[in-house]
Amino acid sequence: MPSAGRPLSVGATTGRRLRFVAAAILVVGLTSAIWIYLAAAPVTGDTLGYNAEESKQYLRTMELYGGKANVLAAELRQWFEGLWHGTRLAYTVACASVLLAGIFWFAAASEE
Repeated sequence: MPSAGRPLSVGATTGRRLRFVAAAILVVGLTSAIWIYLAAAPVTGDTLGYNAEESKQYLRTMELYGGKANVLAAELRQWFEGLWHGTRLAYTVACASVLLAGIFWFAAASEE
């Protein structure tokens, strides 16, 4: 903390700004995540009653044509696509805002 007679150094000013940016990112991100969570539509079931891409026959055919790597790649793609819908989007936004705010906070700590 600087005394009353000494001006703030450039690093302290930059650190203060970065902490402010981190706090703003955290507040906006978590507020957005809460809003997305509350506004998310409830998940409805498939019209068929099951997901055809999860059937044993489909998975066996995928493994036959592309091997286990094909099955794993398809599962990874489905998981990644699921992050951008409904309540999972709210969790994704919350985690991303906490991570980004942490990066700015760490940068502010290293400036001083």
